[in-house]
Parts: sequence; C-alpha cells; structure tokens
Amino acid sequence: MKYVSMLAVLLIVSIALPLAAQQEKPADNMNIVREALRAEKKVLVAENMQLTESEAAAFWPVYEEYQTEMKAVGDRMVKLVQDYAAAYKAMTDDTAGKLVKELLSIQSDRAKLAEKYLPKFQKVLPITKVARYYQIENKVRAVVDYDVASQIPLVK
Repeated sequence: MKYVSMLAVLLIVSIALPLAAQQEKPADNMNIVREALRAEKKVLVAENMQLTESEAAAFWPVYEEYQTEMKAVGDRMVKLVQDYAAAYKAMTDDTAGKLVKELLSIQSDRAKLAEKYLPKFQKVLPITKVARYYQIENKVRAVVDYDVASQIPLVK
C-alpha cells in the first residue's frame, strides 16, 4: 500500500474534521469533508488495487454500490457522534445505554455489509485482489476511526 496516499487521507481527516466542527454549519461542512475523503479513498484504492482493464470495468460498479450502502452506515455513525455530543454534559445511564447499543449495531452492520459484498467482489476479482481491497478498506476505516475517537472525550 502506498503510505503517501494513506498519509494524505489521514491529513484530510485530521485537518478537516476539527475545521468542520468549528464552522457555522457543521453538517454541511461534514458532508464536504466526507465527500473529499470518499474521493481521496477512491484514488487510494485505484492506486493500490493494480486492476487490469477488464477487472476495473467489473470492479468499480460493485465498489460504488458498496460505498453507497456503507455511506448509510457512516451516516448513522455521524448521527451517533452528534447525539453523544448533545448528551455529553448531562449524560444519563439511559442515554449512555442507547448510545452503546447503537454503536454496537453500527459495528455489526458494517461487518454484515462486508460479508454481503464478499461474493459480489469475488465474482469480479480474484480472491487475492478481493483480500487486498478488504485490507485497504480496513486500513482506511482504522485511520478514520482512530481520528474520530481521538477527538471524542470519554463519558464522565
């Protein structure tokens, strides 16, 4: 994997998330950040997949479909972070319980979606390239999750 590209993704996330949070319309700015991240991620995937022309023609439609479904999961995570921020100063046991359940549901749905798409990716790519793609997804997810987690304070 090209670490320069991974660093670029990390920089976009690290710089853009705090800036988006400080703006007057954080939801609009967060969407801009997420779109920039998606575009940068697609470049990262393209650089690292080493697809033939025929593989690329078959892969990118499945990739786009997967990313569309994964965006819905990401939207839930954004809402969860917003709900957490809104409840942070006056967190109750009830609210904390609901937030934890939603977090676990989101994590489960991410895994289910990856499982759902495995056969679709296997139809269009050899398993070694599918494995590479899943590695790239996991690395990007880890960077984003780490960055988001580092900005969220622990429950009091």
